[in-house]
Amino acid sequence: MHAVRRDAPLGITVLRAVCHPVPVPDAPRPLLAPPLPDLVGVRERTVHVVTHPEATHHVDGLVGGQHDSDLTPAGLRQAHLVAAALRARVPAGASTDVVTSDLLRTRRTATAVADALGTAVRLDPRLREASYGEAGGRPQAWLDARFVPPPATGDRLRHDVGVAGAETRLDVALRVYAATTDLLRRDVDHQVVVTHGFAATFVVAAWIGMPVDAAGHVAFPVPSGSITTLREDGYFHNRAVVALGDVAHLAAGTEARG
Repeated sequence: MHAVRRDAPLGITVLRAVCHPVPVPDAPRPLLAPPLPDLVGVRERTVHVVTHPEATHHVDGLVGGQHDSDLTPAGLRQAHLVAAALRARVPAGASTDVVTSDLLRTRRTATAVADALGTAVRLDPRLREASYGEAGGRPQAWLDARFVPPPATGDRLRHDVGVAGAETRLDVALRVYAATTDLLRRDVDHQVVVTHGFAATFVVAAWIGMPVDAAGHVAFPVPSGSITTLREDGYFHNRAVVALGDVAHLAAGTEARG
């Protein structure tokens, strides 16, 4: 666009360019770097990622997410089996750390583990399960009727599942990556992370150094009451996934009762 100068000499028209600002779209949210050794420090360590055992929302057919369900009696027995398995795996005298989602079902699981290891529990709400918004605590069928699955391609990280208040995959990834970064900065031999099935995927993804923007399709399916073992060795300094979703300890408990 041009404007005419009013003070130009008689008979001369001078055009002057007038620039209008070009609208700039909102900048995308900056994504966290994965917690690789150059960010959190180099250390020989083992991380045990535990998913809480059977909870009341499982048996009642309700949506879990951030609905604050409790462990069932069977789930509480399984929590003690998880604790016994970890006590057998963690050497006496090793420094230990137990951090958990602050939801009741994970807190109960973490308390059993911490008691077995002789340490305290730290709460971190960032390790919570994905929130399903207003679906939390409702019958699973209510969510199933409204849930919009993510597309096969495109921006899966920011996909809206169609339920008011529900988190996106990106929301969950960012907070779990941040929690994992903070826990790996601690100078500890054996760390136990007690979390939930979907959230556990992002603990493992962060551990192996997957960038958040590449996590749109990643999944590490693990059952309830499982232990996933992650290890950083002191020679090659590799980040290994030693075992994924191990539940052998639960079967051993069933055999003992039988």
